[in-house]
Amino acid sequence: MRADRTALMLAALVALATGCGGGGAGPRDATTSPPSGAAPVRATSSAPGGTPEGTPAGTPGQAPAGMALAGKVVVLDPGHNGGNAAHPEEINRPVDIITQRKPCNTTGTSTASGYPEHAFAWDVARRLRPLLEKQGAEVVLTRPNDRGVGPCITERAAVGNKARADAVLSIHGDGAAPGGRGFHVLLPGVVAGHNDAVVAPSRKLGLAVRDAYRRGTGLPYATYAGRDGLETRTDLGGLNLSTRPAVFVECGNMRNRGDAAKMTDPAFRERIAASLAAGLTTYLRTG
Repeated sequence: MRADRTALMLAALVALATGCGGGGAGPRDATTSPPSGAAPVRATSSAPGGTPEGTPAGTPGQAPAGMALAGKVVVLDPGHNGGNAAHPEEINRPVDIITQRKPCNTTGTSTASGYPEHAFAWDVARRLRPLLEKQGAEVVLTRPNDRGVGPCITERAAVGNKARADAVLSIHGDGAAPGGRGFHVLLPGVVAGHNDAVVAPSRKLGLAVRDAYRRGTGLPYATYAGRDGLETRTDLGGLNLSTRPAVFVECGNMRNRGDAAKMTDPAFRERIAASLAAGLTTYLRTG
């Protein structure tokens, strides 16, 4: 029964994604690139009081009809950034992620044809954002465009914590050996005394995202990492430092020819966004 409901939700989200028009410019308030550590980009409502224009307000504490995610806050973290490669001195600066010290950020990977991970992640995030907003969620991005530098992994985690996000999703493409294919979801492992309270809800979030992504995209679980599309990690700052339910999704292996062909296709990125929206919605409504 739950699978049927998720399939219906995914179909509706695919239709909504098509109606939103995935191509063209990014969100209207993502126009300039702030310095590392600047305030995150928040969704803005189209009418006073936080209710989209033309939508009747519900009773206090009750979501208006069709606004399944009203009152929920989602942080989307598109991995890396377009200006990182030109600023190695900034992104290579070591930061503390509790279990070790790691570079502030990285350049990410790319397909063999040169389509970069940072552009892929940004495009998926900007397609995903309106799907969640249409359901009433407040969406916060960790970066406003694909032209900036950073922010550091520590600062990205802080965005979700400060927003008191109900769910944090970090969007990536993997750069594994070309023979491996498929997607997987990265879950936080226990970092004692730091993230104990969010490990269990993060796993629920990860399962919801994994199941919807598999169903919506048709991509297999990764053949080269994790098990059944899941992998637990304690070496990622975005997970170690989060005090909110958080997962990473490696949407496919950009070095694999088959995965890369899909990930470079705008229509398939619409399917990715709709699938992620379905997973987030399932978790936020039931988790």
